[in-house]
Amino acid sequence: MVDLLESKRAMHNKWVYGLKEEHDVTKRYKVRMIVKEFQQQECTDFTKIFSSIMKLTTIRSILSIMAAEDLHLEHLDVKTVFLYSDLEDDTYMMQPQGYIMPRNEQWVCKLKKSLDSLK
Repeated sequence: MVDLLESKRAMHNKWVYGLKEEHDVTKRYKVRMIVKEFQQQECTDFTKIFSSIMKLTTIRSILSIMAAEDLHLEHLDVKTVFLYSDLEDDTYMMQPQGYIMPRNEQWVCKLKKSLDSLK
């Protein structure tokens, strides 16, 4: 939590609620926070759009080494890899609804990691 610099903007966010059905017919409630991406402006909030994922040549290289060495691949999760990437630009977000700090309502969250729908 930091004070917002005069030259920066803080983006709004919202909670997204969902109901996920599991394979055994049980239901599980899920919640995630997203940034309202339509507020972002190029060259102001970000300089380039880039998700740090593996290139196809890297995947092919790993698979060929595994085949040559007779190794076994357990799991490769590329669906949410962008969520674990560090942010290069200073990105600020308003305090989430329900988690506003009393006596410090003017503070904003300085993001270190990427959030869903963040460019």
